[in-house]
Order: sequence, then structure tokens, then C-alpha cells
Amino acid sequence: MDWPIAEVARMSGVTARTLRHYDERGLLTPARIGANGHRHYGQSQLLRLQQILVLRALGVGLQEIARILSEGVDEVEALQGHHRRLLAERDRLDALAATVSRTITELEQSRKDGIPMTINRPENLFEGFTPSHYEDNMADFPELAEVLARRAAGMSQADADAAHRARTAQMIRLAELMAAGHPADAEPVRAEIDAQYQALTELRTLTAEEFRAIGRACVDNDAWRTAYETITPGLAGFQRDAIDSYAVNRLA
Repeated sequence: MDWPIAEVARMSGVTARTLRHYDERGLLTPARIGANGHRHYGQSQLLRLQQILVLRALGVGLQEIARILSEGVDEVEALQGHHRRLLAERDRLDALAATVSRTITELEQSRKDGIPMTINRPENLFEGFTPSHYEDNMADFPELAEVLARRAAGMSQADADAAHRARTAQMIRLAELMAAGHPADAEPVRAEIDAQYQALTELRTLTAEEFRAIGRACVDNDAWRTAYETITPGLAGFQRDAIDSYAVNRLA
């Protein structure tokens, strides 16, 4: 028994475009291709797709996934390893949820009292966050990926942690603007997006369409979307829309 690509996309939540991309990368070859050119997947391919999606959910880049899958580890042994990592990720997300919940409580209390929130231990804002391999998820932007990889290679762990905290703080500021009801094209939002754009242009010149593609990747890239949605639901789409508005109105 096999399933057409449209059915696999429906079951897994992965777009047909992504499935074709996995095929092009040699990660997930379909069991057969029908006379009409449509891809069909068997049980072994579905199991392999499950492994890919688990690893993507854990923030592993496609290049590293290809390496892991090429090692030919026994399926049960591989799944046991994935399971351990998922449990560790669950613990991390629990810690992250507690951090965000604590911040919400403190912000609500400060607004109720009319007194600005005082951050006595700023490191508490980042409990549960771990540095992500941002450059590993830049497959669609190879030139930027190369620049980021070179920069990452020369960074100390402290520098990498600081860069990650800065990105996280940026995402939190955008989430606060979204929660406050600002539309994606509002000036405060545009200012945040401008800061993001300027930071990217320090790495290399970026066209409006390239920046828009990065915005779309905030939703289409599994690891990026997970990072944004961990902050607050809907943030990935808000970031995409804000970049799109900025690119159209400021860069076109």
C-alpha cells in the first residue's frame, strides 16, 4: 500500500513543496512515481518522514539530518534516541513556559499597580532558551548561510549566547507589539523590522525580494516557525507580514 503526495501532505502537515524539496535533497525518495508524475510513498517512507520531522522539531538542520539518516542506524535505536531528545526538549519547553508565565504575571501586576516593571535579574527572562544553530536553517539562503557560518566559527560561546539572547529579546519585543494590537505595518513594528534588516545588511547586501523570502521562511521553515510560536502563537505570521510590509513600502 502507498499514499500519494497530497495524502502524505495532509496526514503529516508538511506541504507537498517541502516533500519534493526533501526528495531533491536526497532525504526522502518516494516509493514510486506514477504515470502522471505524482509521487507515492510507502510505509518505510512514512517512517523516515517521521524521523525527519522529529529531528526538524528538535531544531536539527537538513544537512545534519542527511548525515544522521545516512548512518543507517536501526530504526528502533534511532527512535529511542529521538525519544530521549524529545523528553529533554519537553523539559526545556516546560521551563520556557514557566519563564513566559512569570513574565506575564509580573507585567500584569506592574500595569495593575501603575508601576513600571523592575527587572532585578535579567537573566531570568531567558530561562529555558538555548542557543539555536540559526545558520543550519538557512538552506534557502546559501549566501547568508555561508556568512553566518563563518561568523559563528569565530564566536566564543559567550558571544553566541549573547547573540541568541539578543534575537530572543527582539522576538519578545515584536510579540509585545502584536499583543498591544499594533498591525504589522504600524510604525513601532516597522522600526523593529528596520533594525532586523539593517543587521542583515551588515552581513551582505539584501534585496527586497530576498528579505521577503526570509519573512516567508519564518512561517515555512519548521524550526523558525517553532521558535516564533514558542514565544507566542501567531508571532511567525506577524513577523512575515511585518517584513512583507516593510519590503513593499521601504525597499521597493
